Amino acid sequence: MYFSKKTMEPIQEEQTPVWMCSNEGCSCWMRENFALEETPACPLCQSEMVKNTKMLPALVNYHKSY
Repeated sequence: MYFSKKTMEPIQEEQTPVWMCSNEGCSCWMRENFALEETPACPLCQSEMVKNTKMLPALVNYHKSY
């Protein structure tokens, strides 16, 4: 039997706007274009979320809910 490793193309990453939880003990974050509200609260601890950026794989959300 012959198994070959397929050469994987590197995943394209880009600076992505995200919402991050302001509570230091909580590590929750979400992409800005996947948030269900304009200014969301943390779904885990209900703290305020602040805008930030992260290097993430490129994704497109075609359905804007607000």
